[in-house]
Amino acid sequence: MSKLVEHQEMLRNENAISNYDTSELIHQSSKGFPLLERDISWLSFNYRVLQEAKDPTVPLFERIKFLAIYSSNLDEFFRVRMANHRNLLRVGKKTKKELHINSKQIVKDIQRIVNKQQEEFSRIFEEEIIPELRNHGIYMIRRLDLNDAQKEYVETYFKDHMLPFVQPVLLVKNKIRPFLNNAALYLTVLLAERNNPNAPHKYAIVKIPSDHLPRFIPLPSDGGHKDVIMLDDIVRHSVSWMFPGYEILDTFSIKLTRDAELYIDDEFSGDLVEKIKASLSRRQVGPASRFVYDREMPDELLDFLKEAFDLEKYDILQEGRYHNNFDFFKFPTFDIDHLSNPPMPPLPYHPLEDADDFYQALRERDHLIHVPYHSYESVVRFFETAAHDPKVTHIKIIQYRVARKSRIMKALMEAVEAGKQVSVFIEVKARFDEEANLRWGEKLEQAGVNVHYSFPGVKVHSKVALVRRVENRRARMYAYLSTGNFHEDTAKVYSDFGVFTSDERLVNEAARVFSFLETVKVPQQGFEHLMVGQFNLRTGLEQLIDHEIEQAKAGNRAEIILKLNSLQDEPMIEKLYQASQAGVKIELIIRGICSLVPGIEGVSENIRVISIVDRFLEHARVFIFYHGGEELIYLSSADWMSRNLSYRVETAFPIYAPHIRNQIKDFMTIQMSDNVKARVIDAASSNHYRKDGSDLAIRSQMETYYYIKRQADRESGHDQEVVPGMM
Repeated sequence: MSKLVEHQEMLRNENAISNYDTSELIHQSSKGFPLLERDISWLSFNYRVLQEAKDPTVPLFERIKFLAIYSSNLDEFFRVRMANHRNLLRVGKKTKKELHINSKQIVKDIQRIVNKQQEEFSRIFEEEIIPELRNHGIYMIRRLDLNDAQKEYVETYFKDHMLPFVQPVLLVKNKIRPFLNNAALYLTVLLAERNNPNAPHKYAIVKIPSDHLPRFIPLPSDGGHKDVIMLDDIVRHSVSWMFPGYEILDTFSIKLTRDAELYIDDEFSGDLVEKIKASLSRRQVGPASRFVYDREMPDELLDFLKEAFDLEKYDILQEGRYHNNFDFFKFPTFDIDHLSNPPMPPLPYHPLEDADDFYQALRERDHLIHVPYHSYESVVRFFETAAHDPKVTHIKIIQYRVARKSRIMKALMEAVEAGKQVSVFIEVKARFDEEANLRWGEKLEQAGVNVHYSFPGVKVHSKVALVRRVENRRARMYAYLSTGNFHEDTAKVYSDFGVFTSDERLVNEAARVFSFLETVKVPQQGFEHLMVGQFNLRTGLEQLIDHEIEQAKAGNRAEIILKLNSLQDEPMIEKLYQASQAGVKIELIIRGICSLVPGIEGVSENIRVISIVDRFLEHARVFIFYHGGEELIYLSSADWMSRNLSYRVETAFPIYAPHIRNQIKDFMTIQMSDNVKARVIDAASSNHYRKDGSDLAIRSQMETYYYIKRQADRESGHDQEVVPGMM
């Protein structure tokens, strides 16, 4: 091992441990089993994102992106989850007691953990990222570092581009309190009167117009390096022009995040779509859920702002010099390729992308694609082929989130023009995509598509599409069942599975799902193969776990493997504890929330949990039950959260095709062997990188890519032979 690699590995191990211990925060459920509160567990997940930003083996520009991801995640967390806890703090003691939630303590714990993480964020940026940028000739310039040419450039840029947007306001106690826009950046200014130095300090506020202009501005530079200044520091440099007659003593940045929940009243009556439209405009003026400020701000200014903006102690949170760090997504890369991840272009799925007869290929066998390793082209072709095929009579699809520019949506509109019946179910309660989904719904309706919208009280989260085709005077159906949305953009970064099938056991029940969504009538026939939320999903999963428990108690081999984004539902966690106590071996791969606490003697010692955070977002859900040697394998849209299992229409679909079963087992084996990007989930939320004693590094996302590349190379000759499992 080289000295550099040794040093990087040492740093990586040092950086592996989170700076807080959640073991003291584990509580007992109402039934007496251990749980980690979901939001505390989520903060542990977001720390795993921050770990990527401080991992010296990650390319520099990717580390900066992980700072952006961490910040974006946290911003949404405060707009939704923290806002929920703040609202619970406002309700009566009786209500809180009924909900079994101690929101005051949870808010304290969240603030304590986030404060520590923010301190670490600032340290990573100031002590690791900025020096490393300098090593590569990129300098982050502050206003006091500007040379004469750069000062002239900055002053001209401010006058030409920024002056109309900065909106300077002198704050007067109990009189002038400007409205702070959600997530907008502001500078607070500490002022002294030039002609009256003994007068009390004055305060002002200036907007940083990052909603209109790039956050990072390249500067003229010499000496072969590249200089960049943040928009915030251009405002700092120019603020003295805005307050003539005052001396600028200092400036400090602030930001207010507002509650993003829509709070649709009485959603069981009236027009739900119209209510959502009306509620969207209120999202930007909701109550405060987080007020962040520069931790260097003096107490006198902070006290003034708390009073001026009517802030409580649970509203405020310290950060560093800069906020809205999700803007790091747009950090300039100056075409320096080696500081980014090496390209991993999506690989073609030849059996469908190259097929002369798309439907013949589907009739011959089921097909699995695994994005983003596979290209999404075969999914798009599924709809485009159907839109222009004269034998196709119906197309149906469930849309939860939609790409801004979507070939799939275009194909659906073209299908209507070709005389086909097209039905789209659009979930307009998909948080932060409500407005986009409503726009798409209106556009599709105008094109003649039959559009169905959300149910009151329930979200439709299934990822199912269906095509009906008349072949030799007989109707035949084809389905695409997925763990991820029909979204061409997220398919480039979200890791999901999708299955194309004409298996009548599956397509007939998929048609039953659409019948329910379109008529809101309970199907006369139940679901024997699919597990569907609101019908048999929860009970089906419980029965499968119970079967493993029975097998273990009988002394037989019993195993469960689950891959989820989140595990929070208390009844399912209790079932898994019961299975562990019976001797069932349980392997969990959980990307995000994990309220289950593994490794507790007598409760969960047979449960092992890992989490993988890498360049692609792990998004697939996989359920594998040994089932006495039959090995039942399901893919699903559903996480094991109360909202998914009780308040959503979700779909879990069985994998019957042997070659796809082998592939999924291979992919799961690869992930469970990860000793590079896998973290161990334990009671302390320490987020240790998983070590297995092997000298061979297994980075599961890279291994998966090359597994699929080998498969694609074999298939490039149109070889239709079944590919055997690798392991």
